[in-house]
Amino acid sequence: MTDSLPGGIDVSRPTAARMYDHLLGGRFNHPSDRAAVEQLLKIAPSTRELALNNRAFLCRAVEVIARDYGIRQFVDHGSGLPTRNNVHQVAQRVDGSCRVVYIDDDPHVHAYSGLLLDENPQVALLKTDMTRTADILADPDFRSLIDLREPTAALFVSVTHCLTDEQDPAAMIRRTVDALPAGSVVVVCQLVSDDERMREDVTRLMRDGTGGKWGRVRTESEVRAFFDLDRLRIEEPGLLDVTHWRPDRDVHPRQRTDEWIEFGGLAVVL
Repeated sequence: MTDSLPGGIDVSRPTAARMYDHLLGGRFNHPSDRAAVEQLLKIAPSTRELALNNRAFLCRAVEVIARDYGIRQFVDHGSGLPTRNNVHQVAQRVDGSCRVVYIDDDPHVHAYSGLLLDENPQVALLKTDMTRTADILADPDFRSLIDLREPTAALFVSVTHCLTDEQDPAAMIRRTVDALPAGSVVVVCQLVSDDERMREDVTRLMRDGTGGKWGRVRTESEVRAFFDLDRLRIEEPGLLDVTHWRPDRDVHPRQRTDEWIEFGGLAVVL
């Protein structure tokens, strides 16, 4: 099998997006990604269940935002590869007028997402680093779909752990909140662990495997700090393991071990 795809996409190294796709049972991944997932599962055996629960949280959050908050425009930062129940599909089931801008600078994401998104004029995918807030807000495709005079949902779901401290995910969230009108919502969650050794082992595995294109596993207190902004009000049920954020059913994949969780929640912009 070739180690590259048309357009110079290198598949010899794993990426977080393709590893996540494999954990979800997707088909847009390669041997390097599957091998990296096997190594990750040795350190964190609950990772597959965690990924499935995180995706279910994203779908619940989008449905709640569209149904209960009446928001009709969404910006999904670090959107990843297309899978079942993408943000626009969930939102547009509530209201067909919902508009979604996906942001991801992974060339593999763009290679596989084009056909899906080309079929929907109310959806765009920007090939932009999600930390480049000013560039995102100025992009013509963004401005054609998102009117920042109206409440907007900014999603940072399972992506801040892909950013290093030097990339400053807290500053990225703050810049985004500053650009949003009152009545908007922000959703943030990321991988956290109380186990320092586990945080270090996973961070090392992911950084080495992806060639440095990863951040780190953080603590719950660090994620809480992402929400510590004057214009944000955290909504019930607060910040927690997202498996338990407004569950729509009692049955969900159970983590057999608790070495890490996906931690976060939803806040309203005041």
